Amino acid sequence: MAYKITDACIACGSCAGQCPMGAISEGDGIYVIDADTCISCGACAGQCPMGAIEEE
Repeated sequence: MAYKITDACIACGSCAGQCPMGAISEGDGIYVIDADTCISCGACAGQCPMGAIEEE
């Protein structure tokens, strides 16, 4: 299952640099994960200071 970023995101960008696939990009006010590119490694979730990343 791919990960997703919830509305708790504060757009700090700390997750984007952790994604080995480059699946995370800045969206409209929050970051977003491309589900087709995500390999569900969880690296981004461990980096998020707000706990805004969860499995779909």
